[in-house]
Amino acid sequence: MWLCPCRWTNLGREGRFASHAAWFCLRFRSLKTRAFRNLADGEIDTLGKDVFLVGENGQGKTNVLEALYFCSYGSSFRGAADRELVRLGEKSCSALAALDDPLAGRILIRLEGNKKAIEVDGKAAQDRRELLSVIPCIVFCHEDLVFVSGAPEDRRRFFDQTQSLSDPLYLDDLRKYRRILKTRNAVLKAPPSKQNRSLLDSLDPQLAQCGLQIMAKREEAARYFSAIFGPLYQAVAGTPGIGVRYAPSWKEQTLEGIGRRLEECREQEEALGASLSGPHRDRYLFVQGGSDFIKTASTGQRRLLALLLRTAQASRYSRITGKNPVLLLDDVLLELDPEKKRRFLDCMPSYDQAFYTFLPDEPFEQYRQSDTLVYQVQNGVLMQ
Repeated sequence: MWLCPCRWTNLGREGRFASHAAWFCLRFRSLKTRAFRNLADGEIDTLGKDVFLVGENGQGKTNVLEALYFCSYGSSFRGAADRELVRLGEKSCSALAALDDPLAGRILIRLEGNKKAIEVDGKAAQDRRELLSVIPCIVFCHEDLVFVSGAPEDRRRFFDQTQSLSDPLYLDDLRKYRRILKTRNAVLKAPPSKQNRSLLDSLDPQLAQCGLQIMAKREEAARYFSAIFGPLYQAVAGTPGIGVRYAPSWKEQTLEGIGRRLEECREQEEALGASLSGPHRDRYLFVQGGSDFIKTASTGQRRLLALLLRTAQASRYSRITGKNPVLLLDDVLLELDPEKKRRFLDCMPSYDQAFYTFLPDEPFEQYRQSDTLVYQVQNGVLMQ
């Protein structure tokens, strides 16, 4: 298997570390799909630092990115259910990615009915979590605007994803918390009884303990992310002082304090049948001078902020792990004015491979390098 030249990086303390004497390029060598969306069955070569997908809307450019993301995480970045990935008229589909990685050679994911089978180098993976460290992708797409203008749970989802990329144990913490929360909510929905009160007395300390672990990680991650994001936004938009603030639902910082909070709210929670506080109600705010920046931000500022969130996410991953993610950029340059486009490209996060989608009339040729792969996409067929 091809191995990229070693790269040495002297990284300092601020979230960066140099535990890897060298890092390997994370790249897709090829992608083979069968009955995936509208893509023609077959295999394409992807072994290039930059891969351009050029075509009109609706031809399948984004479906290629989705297939790559699917191999990276076992799910769609567009929030599509698995059955929506299967081409109309078919009962199953698959995506096979060959990798340029000395530790993992290929990822195969098959969908058939309600079943999903994931293999890494021919060995079955029992959990999508096992894919996290193989070949992480960061996707830039229009749907990212929801992380800025959407509901609090959308921002939590973005920052949870950001943390999980470099800390798989955080994903375990989240899953554990959600299991406890689900059980607690089921008890709250049931008619009050001595047995249910006893169950809540047992569940509350578990919820508090797990919640405190999540809160501590979220607080630290938000500070670190803000230190990356603020200068980045200023460099591209020219607007200083933008930061990320984590606002936990529980203001209490101890098990005892949270326990009292849960006990005080129990009667109200029983009446509503839901847990009213905890990490599932945490918020993230984009602030400037202590005020909520989003309330006064223009549509253009919000779109740029969403784009730079992904840039900061990729930069954070590289600084912490010593590896670069694969970047998937879906028409994100289209909406930037020429100056902001230039500034964004100057601030692009480090990457070993990036896939871009372009409309035919975009000036993609000016971004092309000597080794760039360019595919024309029409009706799901990719042609060089």
